[in-house]
Amino acid sequence: MRQTASDKPDERPCDSTRRRLLFGASALPVVAGLGLTVPAGKAGASIKTSARIVIAGSGLAGIAVANRLARELDGASITIVDRKEVHNYQPGYTLVATGVWPVDKVIDRNSDLQPRGIEWVKEMVAEFDPDANAVVTDSGRRIGYDYLIVATGVHLDYSQIEGMDVDAIGRNGLTSVYPSSDAAVATWKAMDEFRRKGGKALMTLPATPIKCAGAPLKTTFMLVNRLRQAGTLASSEVSFHSALGVVFSVPKINDKVLADWAAQNVEVVFNSKLVGVNIAARRATLVTPDGQRVEEDYDFIHVVPPMRAPDAVKNSPLAWQEGNFAAGGWLEVDRQTLRHRRYPNVFGLGDINGTPRGKTAATVKKSVPMVTQNLIDVIAGREPSQLFDGYTSCPMILREGSAMLIEFDYDGKLTPSLPMIDPMQESYFAWVMKYRLLKPAYMAVAKGRV
Repeated sequence: MRQTASDKPDERPCDSTRRRLLFGASALPVVAGLGLTVPAGKAGASIKTSARIVIAGSGLAGIAVANRLARELDGASITIVDRKEVHNYQPGYTLVATGVWPVDKVIDRNSDLQPRGIEWVKEMVAEFDPDANAVVTDSGRRIGYDYLIVATGVHLDYSQIEGMDVDAIGRNGLTSVYPSSDAAVATWKAMDEFRRKGGKALMTLPATPIKCAGAPLKTTFMLVNRLRQAGTLASSEVSFHSALGVVFSVPKINDKVLADWAAQNVEVVFNSKLVGVNIAARRATLVTPDGQRVEEDYDFIHVVPPMRAPDAVKNSPLAWQEGNFAAGGWLEVDRQTLRHRRYPNVFGLGDINGTPRGKTAATVKKSVPMVTQNLIDVIAGREPSQLFDGYTSCPMILREGSAMLIEFDYDGKLTPSLPMIDPMQESYFAWVMKYRLLKPAYMAVAKGRV
């Protein structure tokens, strides 16, 4: 019989002195320590210009850069192209999907976040024509620009998984935290049902770059936590199938997670790629590196889709034409300036960039002021002055009331910014940052205030 982790109830900090110290610390400029500082140099510079700037996408990256440009440029014509009117706080999806937050905490409106005086084209970019300095919307409207910022985000390619139906999330043990706030709610519904009786859970990770690479791990940690709370962990099996040879790209964190899962009896299967699901039969098909297809029954499955660039970018001249990022159609930018390598009037922001790591909200926060200044430099006839180190941050939830705050750069080097937090140690402070402090910081970023 498989040895299981202890069913000892979670020890949750409740000491009032500790809480006072914690929230006293939160009054400090905590977000500044998370890479949330305006870069040194010419930040805040303002120039008069009649430049036409088009921003493709109205997620955090698109709206944040629009707010900064609207404030720092005098006379520019700024256009956002994106149909989405609901603004989703996607870093909160894992909290909704694991029963920590209600769904209304992750839903806002783009109209409340966008700066005044810009044009909002409520259509989607269907084609990029950088040789003619234009984008074409899905209605056929052609919009010219002098400068373009691509912030389209990623495409969740569920079509690579045979039998997958996003509309079925929440039924028959099928879950996925990524598609929407509704899917996060449905994921919690299925997790809540599963934890009451326990059973066999199958967690997955694809081989492609993904946004919020910690989300599959957080969901696994919290599933174990919920099973323990319900008293059903001893009668359950949890396995994590990674299509890669690791579960996290930073070696020290990868080893830490694997050690924690070994202690919790979470089985890890490497180089095991999810390629199909039979939702009605609750059966998954996985493929090994040698092409062998293996079927696994499950009571609960968390599907993380392969991800790539949206078709409009992938099929355009803006995508990488060769190298590691070409297969996904990612935007070809210089990793330091985030300026396009072949079209000097184009910049990339957020998850769409073909750069090592960096598909998180924290990456957006640190890079938006830099791209804003670099664009101002280019408009003024200068070379970009700001260089990005690939900063990203992952508050890795380990259980309710405990997390690790992991910060690192392009090279996978840990770059902790808060002296009171050791990135290799779990802490209640890191949990509170994820649970209480990061959403207000995110909203300040979106409005261009941080």
